[in-house]
Amino acid sequence: MPKITIPDISTKKAEGRKITVLTAYDFPTAQIVDEAGIDIVLVGDSLGMVVQGIDSTLPVTMDEMIYHTRMVSRAVKTSLVVGDMPFLSYQADRAEAVRNAGRFLKEAGAEAVKLEGGVAVVETIRAIVAAGIPVMGHVGLTPQHVHALGGYKVQGRDEAAREKILADARAVQEAGVFAVVLEAIPSALAREIGGMLSIPTIGIGAGPHCDGQVLVLHDLLGLFDRFTPKFVKRYASLKDEALRAVKEYKKEVESGAFPTDEQSFK
Repeated sequence: MPKITIPDISTKKAEGRKITVLTAYDFPTAQIVDEAGIDIVLVGDSLGMVVQGIDSTLPVTMDEMIYHTRMVSRAVKTSLVVGDMPFLSYQADRAEAVRNAGRFLKEAGAEAVKLEGGVAVVETIRAIVAAGIPVMGHVGLTPQHVHALGGYKVQGRDEAAREKILADARAVQEAGVFAVVLEAIPSALAREIGGMLSIPTIGIGAGPHCDGQVLVLHDLLGLFDRFTPKFVKRYASLKDEALRAVKEYKKEVESGAFPTDEQSFK
């Protein structure tokens, strides 16, 4: 299959075909996602929680994101690779934001970046896009704002919050993003946004009316069980299977059943 491009993602929306997005953080998981034919591989700053074991995405650094994105890009042959810009990599200074976004393409092999926020980050998005770097937006529940939001809560349930999210979605489209993630908002609001925008909407906890869906791979595979958001569907229970295999290995080593002649050299 040919490499998926930004125009391909736009064409999918125009033709009414759903867009598939999953996270990946290293070579083997990216290889699986790519070989499955997923449209977009997002190297999410969610790696802080599901790979590093910390309680939020906030401590994740640019160097860590570049490191993980480089591994993913090395594995991917077809999917579009998007690198997540971590906290404080784009908020403090516009020129620094452009440089950091550029690192994802220049050093890590990504084809686009994602950043959180709406009206407040419009000029930053414009500057990054003007530098020739495709940007994916992210509105609704924005995990980098977890403290300001008072936790990981559904957004847009009252009229003021609803209007803010609508304004944010319009603003990022006007700033030039090629798609926007809608996280943890009511399904009816996501449907309204999708009808209002010309760019694809990618939902996570935003119901079935988005142009595409994204999940964290470790949630989908049952590898992460510290908590399970309502919007997650588990398609496998790989932690259980891995635990069974490791226990079997331990038992066989202790009993002398492993290794046998078959696993030994002569």
